[in-house]
Amino acid sequence: MVKHDGGGLESGRVRQLWHLLEPLHAVLYYAPEVFEEATELGYATDERWPSYFPYRAAPLGAVDAERVTSAFYSFSPRMVLEHIDPAWEIASPDALLRARVRGIDRAYRAIFGDRTDSPELAEAAALARRAAEAANTAGRPLAAANAALDWPQAPHLQLWHAATLLREHRGDGHIAALLVAGLDPVESLVSFAAIGAASVERFESRGWSAEEWASARKRLTARGLLGADTDADADGTATGAGRELRRAVEEHTDRLAAAPWQALTAAEVDRLVELLGEFWVAVLSSGLLPSETTLGIGKV
Repeated sequence: MVKHDGGGLESGRVRQLWHLLEPLHAVLYYAPEVFEEATELGYATDERWPSYFPYRAAPLGAVDAERVTSAFYSFSPRMVLEHIDPAWEIASPDALLRARVRGIDRAYRAIFGDRTDSPELAEAAALARRAAEAANTAGRPLAAANAALDWPQAPHLQLWHAATLLREHRGDGHIAALLVAGLDPVESLVSFAAIGAASVERFESRGWSAEEWASARKRLTARGLLGADTDADADGTATGAGRELRRAVEEHTDRLAAAPWQALTAAEVDRLVELLGEFWVAVLSSGLLPSETTLGIGKV
């Protein structure tokens, strides 16, 4: 197989692949079929967090809240503890892994209809799987945990698993980029809100208190990354230096996410982008995903 330099794949292309694959993964946390599976296991589903944390953490095994906090990075430790502390008493990680596959199977069939079993989806799944299997997971705990799972047999489930593995691979790399930039968990959110990636209200979903948010703003202001906290500039807007730092973080994240695409030729990457389009549109058109997320998709 001829390989192109995935490390040299332009940043915009790497980010485009993430933008296309992220919704295919994220529907796990919003689809009613997946919530139904969580309800059957005994989790509350009046909001998404009681099932989000165990579903996402299940590949790690029955780990404690401290390790989930470390792996997820930007969530308040209190919020993680609230949902992880009882999680493994409600259901085992293995039961959750089976439930999320059942839920995604049902959700994809509801969203994609007859296209679930189409040759186009099978082709996209095969290409995405090759990239996912090529991902180096050293130093990437969530990617490694998902890579250790057995691959499902059905092409549409392979597509979801590949999207999940590649998403967590990118996320693990993003944390590394944040650490290099000297941004702690709450600072990473404050600095992202400061460039308009999402509203402050959206970031409040990560569980940090107003005092913790304000303290992070002061630290970032002292570094020259946010405007001075005055009456005229009290909204935490990023300075030029703050915008440059976030640009560097996103580009560093793209570079760290590029390597798996070495498994595909440039033409195959183009083909995957073409194939994913209709499934990306179908997921977004389902109305299941929020119009604004903390990931900044469409903003960065």
